Amino acid sequence: MVNTSRTSATDVHAHVWLPEVHDLVESHPGFLAFTDLELLRSGLESAAVSEKAFAERRPRLTDVGERLAVMDTSGIGVQVVSVVPTQYHTWTPAALAVEVAQTTNEGVARHCAQEPERLVGLGAVPLQHPEPAVECLEHAVLVCGLRGIQIPSHAWDAHTRASVELSDPRLDPLWRRAEELGAVVFLHPWGCTLDERLNRWYLSNSVGQPVEHAVALTHLIFGGVLDRFPRLRLIAAHGGGYLPTVLGRADHAWLHRAEARSCAQRPSAYLERLWFDSLVYAAQDLRNLVAAVGAERVLLGSDYPFDMGVTDPLDRLHAARLSAHQTTRIASANAAELDLIPRSAAERSTS
Repeated sequence: MVNTSRTSATDVHAHVWLPEVHDLVESHPGFLAFTDLELLRSGLESAAVSEKAFAERRPRLTDVGERLAVMDTSGIGVQVVSVVPTQYHTWTPAALAVEVAQTTNEGVARHCAQEPERLVGLGAVPLQHPEPAVECLEHAVLVCGLRGIQIPSHAWDAHTRASVELSDPRLDPLWRRAEELGAVVFLHPWGCTLDERLNRWYLSNSVGQPVEHAVALTHLIFGGVLDRFPRLRLIAAHGGGYLPTVLGRADHAWLHRAEARSCAQRPSAYLERLWFDSLVYAAQDLRNLVAAVGAERVLLGSDYPFDMGVTDPLDRLHAARLSAHQTTRIASANAAELDLIPRSAAERSTS
């Protein structure tokens, strides 16, 4: 059943495409290598389907009127908007990477400013260059008025020829500043490092994204990031992928392998320090997620407007038949507590 009345429901997983970011990078020599890697990972068939789908959905990614119409149809009161992950451009050298991040921050802010009563935004930082990442976070939050940042599951450091994982100590200043600002960090992977092993049947997304979540979140846990920064407000898209409901194996390793005892508590204990969106598709899977992490740690998510997203996130939440309290927490209350609603709405709710 499609919900046609606007509610206080907040969708924390929605995207915008920014042509100004594309204009920045398309003539750079590294852009061709980036597109070649995208093709390697997705395969020719999926790349063709995605190109057609993007052309069809571009108005919903750029036009606020189109966005609001879809929100109204699905009963969504507020969207939290972040750039499409294909525009991370983690391959960019330092100066260009900062320009990409700041252009992203400004573009998201402009988009949301067209309807500030219903749209809030998340910005970007260059994870592949940890040194200016704090500056870009501050630009997003303090200059552009965004509520935090969206990050990939890892980035590529061209100087060291190695992956920058979320456990990298060079990122500690970023996590520290995010804590200080109360900024949300939205983890949304793009591009699975299994590469051509997943380039058929759209496995690059259906399998690759959950894999990347599991790896990235495990780095945060085993790398001690959540021990060092217990107030970090990190939301994992796609229900956290494979991680939340299969941490028993990680707990077993932590208990029985000395080299795995790198975090202060068993891995499953850290679920109460993370948040997850509800985009797990099936009612039973949502119930399983809530059983694993608690309703206080789940927020509504749709992945607007992509075909791996859903057009009825609120209806799917109701279909899970959770308690009224749990449903309210997921639909709106948790987002409000994380400051992911328009400030005027927050003021009304406390007056």
